[in-house]
Amino acid sequence: MPRVDYFRDPAAPPANSVVPSVTAVVRDRDGRILVIHKTDNDLWALPGGGHDLGERIGDTVIREVQEETGIDVEIEAVSGLYTDPEHVMAYDDGEVRQQFSICFRARPVGGEVRTSSESKEVRWVAPADLDSLNIHPSMRLRIDHALDESRTAPYIG
Repeated sequence: MPRVDYFRDPAAPPANSVVPSVTAVVRDRDGRILVIHKTDNDLWALPGGGHDLGERIGDTVIREVQEETGIDVEIEAVSGLYTDPEHVMAYDDGEVRQQFSICFRARPVGGEVRTSSESKEVRWVAPADLDSLNIHPSMRLRIDHALDESRTAPYIG
C-alpha cells in the first residue's frame, strides 16, 4: 500500500491511528548496516514493521528483519523509542498513522540476503555511504542514534 511520510510538516493530515512497530539497525562484522529499498514509498530504510497481536516485541524484530531481508538476527539492545506526533504516514486507504516505533540494534546470525514484497532491494551499506541513499530524515535519525557510541541510554522522543 503506497504511503506518504510527513515529518514536522504543517500540511500533514491529522493522525487517526497508532500501530506499534519496530525497526532494526543490523550491523555485520565489517560495521555495515542492513538497509532495504522500500516498495511502498521508494525510500531506503531499516528493516522493520508492525507488531502483531500475541507476539513478543523481540519476536517482531526477528520476524520483520527475516521477512524483509532474508537475514536472521539476534537482538543486542534497544537504541530508541520514536513517538513523535509530528511524524505521520498517510496511506492510500485513508489511514494516517502516528509514528510509534522501537528501534533495536541487532547482529546477523544467519540467512541469505533476498528481497520481499516490501523490499525491492536489500544491501549492506557502510555508514560512510549512507548519504548516497534517499533515506527519510526520521529513519536517518534512528540510524544516527544507534551508531552513536557516546549514548548511554536509548533515545526517547
